Amino acid sequence: MGLVVSLILIAVGAILTWGINSSSQDVNVDAIGVILMIVGLVGLVLTMLFWQSWLGAGMWRRGYYAEGGAPPARGWGRGRGRTYVVEEEETAPPPGPPPGGPPPP
Repeated sequence: MGLVVSLILIAVGAILTWGINSSSQDVNVDAIGVILMIVGLVGLVLTMLFWQSWLGAGMWRRGYYAEGGAPPARGWGRGRGRTYVVEEEETAPPPGPPPGGPPPP
């Protein structure tokens, strides 16, 4: 369950609890509203706990460029697999005939 679904459940539960005045013998609308608010609140808390940070996944993630090695792992990302790009210098091709020229005799 995501953040948006949790907020929708809380809003629908609040509307059923405080916005609708119905008296039915079969269905208690107030109880359904409270149940929806509790489920939405639990989903909201679980969503926030499983995110990488409180402001969203990767919002404050830093990119690193390090000569000679990878940066030390810190914070929430410790232990996760990361991809590091290592740039290598290209070597000049060996000398030879120019491409598309006449074949050697």
